[in-house]
Amino acid sequence: MDNNLKKAVEQRLAAHKIAGQDQNIVTAGYVSAVIVDGGQVGIVLDFGDQAPGGASALRAAIEKDIQTIDGITATNVVVTASRPTAGRRQAGGPQAVKQAPELRPAPKAPPTPTAIPGVKHIVAVASGKGGVGKSTTSVNLALALQQQGQQVGILDADIFGPSLPTLVGLDKKPETKDKIIQPLEAYGLKLMSIGFLIDVDQPVVWRGPRVMGATQQLLKDVAWGPLDVLIVDMPPGTGDVQLTMVQQAPLSGAVIVSTPQDLALIDARKGLAMFEKVNVPILGIIENMTSFICPHCGGESHIFGHGGAEETARKIGCEFLGGIPLEMAVRASADDGIPLMTQTTNSAAQAAYGQIGKRIFEKLG
Repeated sequence: MDNNLKKAVEQRLAAHKIAGQDQNIVTAGYVSAVIVDGGQVGIVLDFGDQAPGGASALRAAIEKDIQTIDGITATNVVVTASRPTAGRRQAGGPQAVKQAPELRPAPKAPPTPTAIPGVKHIVAVASGKGGVGKSTTSVNLALALQQQGQQVGILDADIFGPSLPTLVGLDKKPETKDKIIQPLEAYGLKLMSIGFLIDVDQPVVWRGPRVMGATQQLLKDVAWGPLDVLIVDMPPGTGDVQLTMVQQAPLSGAVIVSTPQDLALIDARKGLAMFEKVNVPILGIIENMTSFICPHCGGESHIFGHGGAEETARKIGCEFLGGIPLEMAVRASADDGIPLMTQTTNSAAQAAYGQIGKRIFEKLG
């Protein structure tokens, strides 16, 4: 079914042209991607180094046209203008005049990080790979810092897989005042995520430059202050979002979350190396799912191994902040949108979050 819809979408796209050009956008090589997921369509138009006049009108016309295809329930067209046209070599595509080496502009220096008004500290919570419980840890650490008397906010910087709305049980759209986004609030925390701005089921099919632009907007165009600490829940890996964050914001430090498994620790070390390379202080490593606590007998089992993160911290000379046990309460609280640190429980994980939050507070000073 998706293949049939994709063919129908591509046929419709071939009917659209750029004003003043004879070729349609498909033949000209402007269609970078067509993604069909059920009834939802994502289309990326890449115009090289400069978008043509009327690109916004073209985008609107395509979305309106594609929406009329039977079976299509939602359409999202993204326009990018970032790749040099000299790199385009598709048949019939626009060719840029080659520039002599001596006339090429010098590479731009990376932007200088600028402070966010009203925010004292920015702490990145990162991991080398997904599935290690980084987002759950971010929320509970934010609440642990709040219990130290701090005003805290959370920026969910995962553009492709935002989880903050689910973790705090919030389904609202933020308001905008004077072109500044007003963060949402829950449990006394200021919150922002791309998940609050788009439908949860809408696929994000953006290329790197668009992702970096969205990250910068969520960081700089939100009324964060006054805050003592802004926790940034980073996406897994060491890609565009991480680069944007370290270039745009003066990070007070980074916290690395990993499980005890060797595979996770390999990727965690990559994350550590990235922050060290850009001179961001490493506040420490957290070992999540360090052990399983049986809810019936209270017995402890090291399902994923044990002590790997602590050993990694020792080898690279950073602090091991502590281990978070794997408990049913951690999973249930995340699914219910009621963070564990807001509940009254006799939980080893809750105690661990509290101790780690206290240590981070002490390190921030």
